[in-house]
Amino acid sequence: MAPRRSSRALAIATTALLGSACAVGPDFERPTAPQVVGYTSAPLAQQTASSDVASGEAQRFVQGLDIPGQWWTLFHSSALNTLIEEALRNNPTLPAAEAALRQAWENVYAAEGAFFPTAVVSYSPSSNKTATGVTFTGASSGSPYFTLHTAQVVVTYAPDVFGGTRREVESLAATAEFQQFQLEATYLTLTSNVVAAAVQEASLRGQIAATEEIIKIQTGSLDILRKQFELGQVAGADVAAVEATLAQAQATLPPLQKQLAVQRDLLTAQHRHYRVSKRSRQPARVAIRR
Repeated sequence: MAPRRSSRALAIATTALLGSACAVGPDFERPTAPQVVGYTSAPLAQQTASSDVASGEAQRFVQGLDIPGQWWTLFHSSALNTLIEEALRNNPTLPAAEAALRQAWENVYAAEGAFFPTAVVSYSPSSNKTATGVTFTGASSGSPYFTLHTAQVVVTYAPDVFGGTRREVESLAATAEFQQFQLEATYLTLTSNVVAAAVQEASLRGQIAATEEIIKIQTGSLDILRKQFELGQVAGADVAAVEATLAQAQATLPPLQKQLAVQRDLLTAQHRHYRVSKRSRQPARVAIRR
C-alpha cells in the first residue's frame, strides 16, 4: 500500500508543477527606465539673463524640485486660482476620467472574485393541502394542511490551474493603472490649458493697452503737426509720414482685439464649460505676480 500512496502523491505533485509551469501567457517583466537625466541633450544654464527693468530679475533652474500639485498657486494670482477652481468643478472631462478609473478598479475586483468559491443559499417554504377524498383512512386522518421547508446550499469553485484568471486580473490591473495616469494627464492638461489661456489673455490685454497708448500719442503728435503745417512750419511730407505711422498702429489694433475675444471665449469654455453666467461671458481678468 505504501508504494501506491507514494506514487499517487508523486503524480499529484507532478501535475501541480506542470500546471504552474504551463501558465497561460508570458510573465510580465517591467521594462527598465531610460537612461535620461534631462530634457535637453546639453546641460541648461543655471539661470536666465536679467535686465534692469521691472520684474527683470534672473530666473534660476532647480533640478529635481518637487512641484506641488496646485502648481498654479506659484503665480500668486487670486483670479487665476478662482479660474482653476471653477474649471475643476465644472468641466466634465475630469469627472469622466474619474468614473473611468472607478470602473477599471471595479473590473479588477470583479475578476478577483474568481479566486474564491461561490456559495448559493436558497430557502423555499410552501404551504400544501392533501387530497381529502382518499380511499384509505390512514392517509385521510388528521389535518389536510401541511408546510414544506426546502433549504439548499450550492458551493462551486473553479481552480485556476493554468493561470488564465491570474493573467486576466493582471491585464485588468494594468488597465486600471493606465486609467490612473489618464486621470493625472487630464488634470494636468486642464489646469495647464487654463493657465496658458489666462496668461495669453493677459498678454493680449497688455498689447492692446500699449497699442492704444501709442495711437493716443501719435494722434496728439499728428494734431500738433497739422497745426504747424497750417502755420507753414513743417512740410506736408512730415504730416503724411506721421499719418502713415498712425494708420499702421491703428491697423494692428483690430487683430489684437479679435484675438482677445477668441481667447476669452476659449477661457470661458475651459473653466465654465456650459455653465456660463447669464450676466457676462467674460471671465475674470488675471493679474500674475512673481
